[in-house]
Amino acid sequence: MFLAIRELMHNKTRFLMLAIIFVLISWLVFILSGLGNGLASLAASTIKHMKVEYVVFEQGSQSSLSKSLLSEQLVDAAARQPNVKAAAPLGATMATALKGQSEKDEDKLDIAIIGIVPGSFLEPKVVEGGGLSGDKPTGVLVNISMKDEGFAIGDTFKLDGSTESLTIVGYVKGETYNHVASVFTPIEEWRKIAYAAPGSDNGVAKPINAVMLQGEGIHPRELNEKLPNTNTVDRKAAIQGMPGYKEESGSITMMLAFLLTISAFVLGVFFYVLTLQKSNQFGIMKAIGARNGFLAKAIVSQVLLLSVGSIIIGVLLTYAAAAVLPRAMPFILSTKLVVIYAIVLVIIALLSSLVSVRKITNVDPLKALGRVE
Repeated sequence: MFLAIRELMHNKTRFLMLAIIFVLISWLVFILSGLGNGLASLAASTIKHMKVEYVVFEQGSQSSLSKSLLSEQLVDAAARQPNVKAAAPLGATMATALKGQSEKDEDKLDIAIIGIVPGSFLEPKVVEGGGLSGDKPTGVLVNISMKDEGFAIGDTFKLDGSTESLTIVGYVKGETYNHVASVFTPIEEWRKIAYAAPGSDNGVAKPINAVMLQGEGIHPRELNEKLPNTNTVDRKAAIQGMPGYKEESGSITMMLAFLLTISAFVLGVFFYVLTLQKSNQFGIMKAIGARNGFLAKAIVSQVLLLSVGSIIIGVLLTYAAAAVLPRAMPFILSTKLVVIYAIVLVIIALLSSLVSVRKITNVDPLKALGRVE
């Protein structure tokens, strides 16, 4: 460690350039991580926040709410099954809210209408205003992001292409579905909106999209046998079944994987070049008694100090960037992911130094002593 610190201090410019490259790489990794986490949250935070373990879909719907059509009668049947603690219906459909009485494009806002039973375990926590009530069927809870769009508690807005009007009774936080703000409404009102067209419910009595289940130890296969024409999956599979969610998450993961792979090669090449430039120095040190283990520890210590310092700076820059990014940008920094990627970057840096360590062990002291620079 002493040798590593002395060399870092002696060759400040050389190692500063390498540190800057590592800072930029780590910064980019954390930025992509935040964007990926933000997009994933924007696409499915409503389902992620629900306290459910399993979801019952229509058979053949590919675990997608938009493709599933069930009868609410299944809720009671599902609730009676073994290990099921509670069951509740859920409906989801896309819509467009109109501000005031205007129908101009700039006065329209895409939203997701989420139908639930008022007071059930699916109702999200209210941060401002009141909750849903069966006494007020047109009362809705909206994501607080709609506040910035000019929608206030007590306002009544219409839906584009519908005769229904909804009144905002409260705000909820962090509730989005399919990249738009979620609007929670009683399930009966949701049916009027989702199946307003005659015959759109295919003759299903009290249609819903899914049955949400609470309970541990539920066996999906057994449940599917007892509930005909259904497919039961866990919450993770239900989230993966959302349109575009798997592809979007996969794209971000692939970019991160490529970035980490490229960073490993870049760092490995830089460390190797630095080692080549100091081959004669290592040879002389080996000639006066320095062992390969001692020199290897010096190289690894250098890489460790450089990588940890660069990653810390990269984390600080990422949080600074997050503080100035627009609120509308889907950027969410997860402490867990930051720690995981920081550890991965350190491991990559250490692994990339192994090529340099191998080069040191092969240095011939006699050739180094006779080398002229």
